Amino acid sequence: MWEQLTDEDLMARYLHGEIRAFETLLQRHRRGVYHFIYRLTGSEDLAQDLLQDVFVRLVHSASSFERRSRFTTWLYTIARNLCIDYLRKKRHRKATSLDEPLPGSDGEMSLQQQIRSPDPPPDRQAHDRAVRERLLRAIAALNPDQREVFLLREEAGLPFEEIAEMVGAPLNTVKSRMRYALQNLRSQLVAQGLEPWLDSTG
Repeated sequence: MWEQLTDEDLMARYLHGEIRAFETLLQRHRRGVYHFIYRLTGSEDLAQDLLQDVFVRLVHSASSFERRSRFTTWLYTIARNLCIDYLRKKRHRKATSLDEPLPGSDGEMSLQQQIRSPDPPPDRQAHDRAVRERLLRAIAALNPDQREVFLLREEAGLPFEEIAEMVGAPLNTVKSRMRYALQNLRSQLVAQGLEPWLDSTG
């Protein structure tokens, strides 16, 4: 029954005390949110930490969710804002490599057992480590605005209209950023013989 409910219905039930509704939302979206954060930050450990933070933030701000809003847009807005906060702070610190371990949370959180590390992104399953790192570098090399739109579209699966609302840009600007992101990625990946990966995201 729970799996058949919309995200918005699940949120309404959670706000009325149905914990199972939250668990269903968590299982439905944790993989996608993890992938989005991982692509945006380039760190698996950080993606795990921020994934937990996203759902903790969701719990704390659940009462602010408006039923007429789309849950997915609200959820990814939380994830995006947490990533932006981290990246802003990172500018004032020494950059870390993809493989350098990051400190985890010392405190116990009620959601910690449920928010485990999801399965790795598809390219981790299909390619060796060197290929994965080239893919991440290609995405990381995009203009920040292009990368954000690309990830919200391809990883989060959001429609352009909602992305435009989320990032505060005109719809045509968002579509233009996506077009340039694809062009830039294709030129990088073709040079490395990885074009089939980009085609699979269409």
